[in-house]
Amino acid sequence: MASERFLAALNDQIVREFAAAHQYVAVGNYYAAETFPRLASFFYGQAEEERQHAMKMVGYMLDRDARPDVGAIDAPRQEFGDHVEPIKIALEQERKVTVLISELFEIARETRDYESEQFLHWFLEEQVEEEASMTDLLAVAERTRAVPMLLEEYLARDKPGARPDG
Repeated sequence: MASERFLAALNDQIVREFAAAHQYVAVGNYYAAETFPRLASFFYGQAEEERQHAMKMVGYMLDRDARPDVGAIDAPRQEFGDHVEPIKIALEQERKVTVLISELFEIARETRDYESEQFLHWFLEEQVEEEASMTDLLAVAERTRAVPMLLEEYLARDKPGARPDG
């Protein structure tokens, strides 16, 4: 049985994953309105990934005979100064999630909940990919600040965060 402490922390993370999905939809909407279709599509895809992460956690809680409580999420930020700012926010968000997933891992370890510790391995690996993707996208966005359509071209050519071995 998973510890109550772990389940409460995981439930909080579920809410944060849904909030991240909501924020990414807002970012996608911003880019769609600014006529950046590839950026919009990229962030809509990120939103779906975050929703899938939340649902994976929901499924785990149900498998452990715990009741998920998705609670309420705050309205996302919808206005941005330029095409770079949403990507900066996304990278900050991913870095925070990495810390929070690591904290969940620590709780599982401290409470000797080996099944939950194993469950979190996938999320730890996923966060490496998520941070790499946003770091790459931000680097290109910064370099293309004067000509933002070059960022669209980059997305057409390359998958941010992709590594030669992956």
